[in-house]
This record gives sequence, C-alpha cells and structure tokens, in this order.
Amino acid sequence: MPRAILCILDSFGIGGAPDAADYGDEGANTLGHIAANYQISLPNLDALGLGAAARLSTGEVPRGLSEVPQGGRFGVGREVSKGKDTPSGHWEIAGVPVPFDWGYFPQTEPTFPPDLIAHLIERSGIPGILGDRHASGTTITAELGEESIRTGKPICYTSIDSVFQIAAHETHFGLERLYHLCETAFELTAPLRIGRVIARPFVGENASNFKRTGNRRDFAIPPPEPTLLDRANTAGRQVYALGKISDIYAGHGVTHKMKATGNMALFDRTLEAMEMAADGAFIMVNFVDFDQEYGHRRDIPGYAQALETFDARIPELISRLRPDDLVIFTADHGNDPSWRGSDHTREQVPILAFSPTLGPGTIGIRPTFADIGESIARWLGLAPGKHGKSFL
Repeated sequence: MPRAILCILDSFGIGGAPDAADYGDEGANTLGHIAANYQISLPNLDALGLGAAARLSTGEVPRGLSEVPQGGRFGVGREVSKGKDTPSGHWEIAGVPVPFDWGYFPQTEPTFPPDLIAHLIERSGIPGILGDRHASGTTITAELGEESIRTGKPICYTSIDSVFQIAAHETHFGLERLYHLCETAFELTAPLRIGRVIARPFVGENASNFKRTGNRRDFAIPPPEPTLLDRANTAGRQVYALGKISDIYAGHGVTHKMKATGNMALFDRTLEAMEMAADGAFIMVNFVDFDQEYGHRRDIPGYAQALETFDARIPELISRLRPDDLVIFTADHGNDPSWRGSDHTREQVPILAFSPTLGPGTIGIRPTFADIGESIARWLGLAPGKHGKSFL
C-alpha cells in the first residue's frame, strides 16, 4: 500500500501571488531574492523542478537554477485562505482552506487590550508582563530577557500574524509554568479569533547567550472541519506529525508525534519515521528553521546556506522511498529575507512531487493549496475531500 511524505519548507515562497499587494507584499519573492543576493546551489530541488516552478510563478528562473526538471511533477501552489500565517497555509495544504478572518492585534504600543492582560495576570498569578508590542522574538528576548529573569515577568509580544507569543526562561520561570500560562492566554484570546498562543522558552543568563529552545509549544484553534490528517486517521492509517505539525492541527488526526530541534534533526527524524511507517502511512514534517531562524531575522546568507544543506540531503530521503511511496516538497507561505519588516510575505509556493513510479511533467498553477492534500489523499486511496482537486 502506498505511503506519502509531505515536507513543508516553512516560508519557502517563490513570489508571484496575484493578491500580494493586498498584504503590502507586491514584489516579494523569497527564492528569487535569495538567489539574486547569494550564489545558491540547489541541484536536487532543481532536478525536481524548482527552477521550472519559479518560472511558472514569476516568469523568471532564479540565478543558479534551471528550467529543465529531470524527474517528478512540478508546479505552483496559490493560497485562497485570507492571511499569510502558519495555520492558514497548513490547514489549506491539508485540504481545509480557512473560511473566516483571523483576529489581529493593532500595531500600537501597548498592543494588547488592557482587560486581556489584566485577566491574564489575575488568573495566572504573575507579577505583570514585559513587552506588549509587535516584535521579533529573538530581538525582544535579547532586550528584555534579563529583566524577565529578575522580575519574574514573562515577555508578551505579537507580529502581523494572528498570534500571541509568550517568552520566558525555562528554569528561572519554569517550562511547565510557561505552558500553563499559555493555556490561560489561549482561553482568553480564543474569543478574539487569535489563531495561536505560542510558548517561547529560552535559556541562557544574559543577552549575549540567550537562545530559544526546542520546547516551543503552540496552542492553536483547531481546524473547522476534518483535515487530511483526520481522514487518514479515520481510515486506520498511521499519521506521523514531525516538528510543530501536531501543534498546528491541535493534535487532531495525529497518531505519532515526533519533536526535534533544527532542520537537520528534523530531517533525521523524517528518515526514522520512514523506517517505522507502515503501509498506507502519512508522514508530515515542518522544517521551521527557514522561517524562524532566517526569514524573520532577514538573514539572506543564512537562509541560502540552510537551503543548500537541506538540498544536499534529499538523495538520502529519495533512496529510502519504496517503489510506491510519494514525497512532496512545498511551503506554507513566504518570508522574503530581503523584504522590509520581519514578517511573512504573501507568495505562491513550489509543489515538487516525486515517486519512483511517477512520470515527469508539470501540474501547472494550482488554484488552492488544498490540491496538495487531495493529491496525497488520492495517492493513499482515501476518499476525496470537499476542497481542491488531485493533480496526480
């Protein structure tokens, strides 16, 4: 029975979204601008059709890539959900476009409603909060981390996405205490349609060595209807959720949850999951470092080098595919490291599908990310969902 592996390169957009101007992102192009500023080499992704997909998306082939794929199916995914955040992209990839508008916090300072913070303080017993503004997580942790340790006040911040984030020291504040605090915040923000509350634990003793850990936890609003994960689970299939995947779907449909810190550790866990997965299994992994470590930090060389490191390991994964296995490489949104600000960018994404039994060709520009989920459903022999159409 066929298996499917879905690899999401978090934030790896390829430009060209027709509604990018509505989000202030007209001209954003994560891959294109990385390639324009760094002599990038991605021979394996390119052989699967990355350069050809980029040309399909924007009309141009990024420097260092070609437009002649050597195997598999290639194409472009276009998001229909409103937003450019993680839940929207992931839910739609799994066959469920977001049918409502997310709630967002204003770009004012302070940012959060006073009654929300007052209730959070009262219910959790914390002495107060720090931050209360839009910020980059690493920047605000470096700025306020020492004060947080000294006062016992967690750092609360947000971004242009529908998110409430809380950073606190793993030992001085306490990891479990941070999780409980985020659970309380999630209850308080849910009526505002805030998509996620994220626990951002860090370690270190001063601004020079603060580092966020792999114990991040997302408390997320569940999808409004069954996703591909639920459908596979209901059919009795194994569903492996690697990285932050389980959190994004509020644990729904997941049978095996696997965590790791860093892209390469996640790649290792993906290979482990492939060794363990039974016939008919679905493996889904999010490679978060592209977004978290390089996109948001506007680090072009770091993003490029992370892509090259990832690309070099693709042959390992392909060599472990069974004859009827399918692997798809895609993304959930963009995060152009050359763009203004530090937030996601509204872009189209590559869809690169490969199987030893799948002939080469183009799948064109897909009108919704949901086509990815429906293609996997068809490959696995699952009943079709309500949104999207298979390209396989």
